[in-house]
Amino acid sequence: MQRRRFIRRAGAGVAGLTLLAGCTGSNDGGGSGQNASNSSNASGTDGSEGANGTASGNGTTGGSGTNATNETGTTTGSASSSGTLTVATYSSFTGEDTAGNWLKSAFEAEYADTTVEFVTPENGVNQYIQRAKQGAPIDADVYVGLNTSELVRVSQQLDSALFQSVGDGLDRADTVKDSLRVDPKGRAIPYDTGYISLVYNEEEVQEPQTFESLLESRYEGDLITQNAQQSDPGRAFLLWSIITQGEDGYLDYWEQLVGNGVNVLSDWEPAYQAYMDDEAPMVVSYSTDQVFYHGPDVNMAKHQIGFLNDQGYANPETMALFSDAENPDLARRFMEFVLTENAQSKIAVKNVQFPAVEGVTPSEEFAKYAKEPPEPVTFSYDELAGSVGTWVEEWARLVAGA
Repeated sequence: MQRRRFIRRAGAGVAGLTLLAGCTGSNDGGGSGQNASNSSNASGTDGSEGANGTASGNGTTGGSGTNATNETGTTTGSASSSGTLTVATYSSFTGEDTAGNWLKSAFEAEYADTTVEFVTPENGVNQYIQRAKQGAPIDADVYVGLNTSELVRVSQQLDSALFQSVGDGLDRADTVKDSLRVDPKGRAIPYDTGYISLVYNEEEVQEPQTFESLLESRYEGDLITQNAQQSDPGRAFLLWSIITQGEDGYLDYWEQLVGNGVNVLSDWEPAYQAYMDDEAPMVVSYSTDQVFYHGPDVNMAKHQIGFLNDQGYANPETMALFSDAENPDLARRFMEFVLTENAQSKIAVKNVQFPAVEGVTPSEEFAKYAKEPPEPVTFSYDELAGSVGTWVEEWARLVAGA
């Protein structure tokens, strides 16, 4: 998650803040908030912090395993797939001490004669949509970091399939939690999930219990959220409000929320920075925030988790195999590897998200501080198809015009 890198910078004293005046986003709601949030970071080929060049046999075939125990805790065996695997993802998934970097090292150790290379397109999956429209080659095998709204956008924008179905033929796909299976066509396989919640300072404000309570005068000006056009958590909070208020009532709700002084910033990072700078006592964020913010020198009163209506909006991250992948066999092995128990534990800790696979407990510390909502809610792929773009556009017109 983008916030992991941000928190480190914030801890080093960086305090950049981009205040959104109304809404400036330009996509139709299908674009990735998370990827959009990463768009200001380096684009193009990434993975420099990884082990490029450390694995031998780039582009070769027919390598065999080493039958040695490695970091994954499994025993390596014969690898029928080899060569270079190109993984498209968001920039904060790669780099020092990230989930992507761990996956690269562990997968290359597991499978001899393989190299994992990351590319981090500036416009996320939108880049591949445009390339497919233009008939340009797809220069990646797997996309990591696809959410449900983006999957809907892919289907709506293209007549041909950008991703192929892998669900039925992928080992361990059946271990993914049923509640996170977002793609009825089996293209997108969840590898982790966050739950959107409130984070609040209990020394400054009493926990609001419901969406309706946020409209009370005692909470005037107290909430910071994100632009639903540009931001994953911002869009998730909007979708959550539609679940609670109904399709016919959510705009009235947001009109009242704007009237009560909600502050809409461009993305998660500036929103959380504003919260950390005490500009407001509540912010829309993730229910795993205490995984980072805990310890003897931390004022935990500022990092309380609030579940409005006893709910939290599940926002699974998924991976998908491109239909034109040059190395589909190796791509499937990588996707299966991501679903192993050890990989799931590592991804959860490094990405600060919950595992997607049943029965995985990353650590005692993670179990203590990562909070799951009493009632997870989310829209399915079919529910979002044909609706999410309209919902986001209507929201943007309302908030921008307020």
